[in-house]
Amino acid sequence: MSPLRYASCAVFLALTALGIARGGLLAWASPLLAFGLVPLLELVLPASGANLDAAGEARVRGRRVYDWLIYAMVPAQWALLLYFFYAVSAGSLGGWQLLGVLVSVAMCCGAFGINVGHELGHRGTAAEQRLAVAALMSSLYAHFFVEHNRGHHARVATPADPASARRGEGLYRFWLRSVLGGLRSAWALERDRLARRGLGPWRWENLVLRHQLIQWGLVGGVLAAFGPAAAGLFLLAAAGGALLLETVNYVEHYGLSRALGEGGRYERVRPAHSWNSSHPLGRVLLFELTRHSDHHANPGRRYPLLRHVAEAPQLPTGYPGMILLALLPPLFFRVMDPQVARYSAG
Repeated sequence: MSPLRYASCAVFLALTALGIARGGLLAWASPLLAFGLVPLLELVLPASGANLDAAGEARVRGRRVYDWLIYAMVPAQWALLLYFFYAVSAGSLGGWQLLGVLVSVAMCCGAFGINVGHELGHRGTAAEQRLAVAALMSSLYAHFFVEHNRGHHARVATPADPASARRGEGLYRFWLRSVLGGLRSAWALERDRLARRGLGPWRWENLVLRHQLIQWGLVGGVLAAFGPAAAGLFLLAAAGGALLLETVNYVEHYGLSRALGEGGRYERVRPAHSWNSSHPLGRVLLFELTRHSDHHANPGRRYPLLRHVAEAPQLPTGYPGMILLALLPPLFFRVMDPQVARYSAG
């Protein structure tokens, strides 16, 4: 896809900013588009299994615009948050309009905070990883930087991974297990890393501790600069963004498991251990996160290069529709459990 298509995801930042500025129905424009129109379109638009050929991949690697586009999402996300805090402190939002804006900002925390942070967290340069942490902090979820790369990718589709949903596990139970388990896992990973260097965990070198202190410093800064209402709504928006991310985690690995081989070691991670979706709108809006099977098999591959893997398990619709379905566990089980059974049997 061209960089211009990926840039279209910024419509949600623009609509949210308009909702803050103008109120009215515009306050609800982002969630209505993301979870109203987009799921309906993805029910009728065909998924694309097309992949770049070698020449196409070479062209993409040679164009830095794909990188600059995702870098730009980080300051754009923080600018939106600052505008939101200002509007709250000025008292220009209230009632159902404030609720709509809060939902919209929470969506941006998930999509442009955690998801962009996820992409940049897999990059190899220190500057890109700092940008990843800055993005994640807009959702107060910086421990994801440690847990996702060193925990989730190693343990995915095993009982040891808090972010891999088990068959028959409802979303709301999964939220609790994944959020708390991910934080505990991130702390353990950093504690063990420092212990190998002969150091204790209560040090500035502990990334989880450091990031938590910076995040709560940010909340304190919002409290001092914009007041308690803005700080409280920051916490709510960040929590909403985190739960959106965890709902995506729930869908991405539901019911899939890696085989335990001889010697008590799990088989290597393959595309079979993540649900894939190549529905076009979700691909654009989430920087190809929906081609998740290839991402787990090749975590260093940048978003425009991710491939459709035909033999991977395929979701029946795109991510926005699957998120809505996950919110209704009985209906989700009715749709997905037969898919899990068929894929496991095959």
